[in-house]
Amino acid sequence: MIKQIKSTEIKKFLTDSKDVELLDVRTQDEWDNIGRPDGEKLNLKTHFVTIVRSSDPIANKGFVEEVKNKIDLNKQLLVICKAGGRSMMAAQLLSQENITCINISDGFEGNGENAGWKNEGLPSK
Repeated sequence: MIKQIKSTEIKKFLTDSKDVELLDVRTQDEWDNIGRPDGEKLNLKTHFVTIVRSSDPIANKGFVEEVKNKIDLNKQLLVICKAGGRSMMAAQLLSQENITCINISDGFEGNGENAGWKNEGLPSK
């Protein structure tokens, strides 16, 4: 089961947890037009690798390998998307490779229930 965390809990989580990196799985268009989390301001190395919402396994064929080539596999990985759905899918794929993932359940923009990274005032650029 993938652990879930809300944006309101991130600062405390980072205070209590070490060896954490951030993975944003949204699209280039989302990064360019909506913004990006600035994890570095939270001492959080940040990676950007897009995942596609699709039931076709070929659609994300290179996703896991690209992530594995970018991240430190000994660290926990906070995974974020727009509202929590794609990041959960990404976290499930990565956890099958024994990567410890935590899904940011309200994403970058919020999920209608919780505000999300950007609306919580967490660092963005």
